[in-house]
Parts: sequence; C-alpha cells; structure tokens
Amino acid sequence: MHVQFTNTQLTVAVVALFLVGATIIGLYLQRRKTRTSGFRNRFGSEYDRAVVTYGNSKKAEAKLADREMRVKFMKIRDLGATERERFVAEWQIVQGRFVDYPKPAVIEAGDLINAILQARGYPAAGFDQRAADLSVSHPRVMENYRLANAVTVRPGRADASTEELRTAMVQYRTIFDELIQVQQPNEKVAAA
Repeated sequence: MHVQFTNTQLTVAVVALFLVGATIIGLYLQRRKTRTSGFRNRFGSEYDRAVVTYGNSKKAEAKLADREMRVKFMKIRDLGATERERFVAEWQIVQGRFVDYPKPAVIEAGDLINAILQARGYPAAGFDQRAADLSVSHPRVMENYRLANAVTVRPGRADASTEELRTAMVQYRTIFDELIQVQQPNEKVAAA
C-alpha cells in the first residue's frame, strides 16, 4: 500500500506541526517567565545577586530552589517571649557600647545576630551559608546583612571609619528587628 500526499495535505501538516511547536515553545516560555517572576518576588535583590553570581537566571533559580529546599527541612521557629526579651536587653547593651567602643560593639552586634539565628534554628555555619539560608525567609534584609558583615570582618589595617561602623550598626539593627519579630501565619506560608 502506497500513500501519496497532495500538496494541500503536506501544507496543512507543516502548518499544524508549526502551530504545535509554537504552542509548546510559548507554554515553555510562559512557564519560565512565571517561575522567574516568582523567584524575583520571593527573593527580591537576592535574586539579582544570584543571577550575577551564577551567570544566568536558570542557574540562579536552581541555586535559589536548592536554598528553599534546604531551609524547608530546618526547624526554624519564632523566639519565645523570654528569649525575645533577653535578646532585646542584650541589643540595648551592645548599642550602648557603640559610643565608646564602636568597632567592638559592631562585632558584638554581628555575634548577637548569629546567636539569634541559632536560637531560631538556623544551623551554625560560615557566613555565606548563613546568608543563603537566611535569604529564603528574610530576603529584604540580606543586603544589610552582607554590608554590615563586610565592615565587621574587615582586617585591622583597613579599619572602618566611624561612619561606616555607624552604618553597619544601623544595618544590624534592621536585621535584629526583623529576626525577633513574631511571624504571622500567612508570613510563614509565604516564606516557606
């Protein structure tokens, strides 16, 4: 049995294949756009940082998804009222030291942030891993966290100016305020 197609049938088949291909490509692009938009909304400026770090949006989104998965399995919790009060009291002491001892006070502020992270259930890790984990639930403060840490770990010969130390202290305060807040149930779902 030999089947022979007419020119009209071949044209219809080519057009149909083209339309199916274009539809598949269109759906794929729409899915990628929706995924990218979701990551941008969840991570904010941290998304842009990841794109620069990893070279393109596809790799950045894979790394950000890995972060989300890692944090999903952590037992992150809000601070209890007693813990919160203790940390607020410690912050006030650290902040009070700033006038006389700015550099040590900024270092203590960074240490206090680390203590809060551990109390909330974030694992003890190097700064980069802590920042990556924190970016999943608190992307708004990541730039502050990175900048304040950069001032804190600056070697002695390149001491930070008093203004840089003041700015770092303010940045740590922003992070502190966010970390001691009780998250509302809808915020927990959005962060997860």
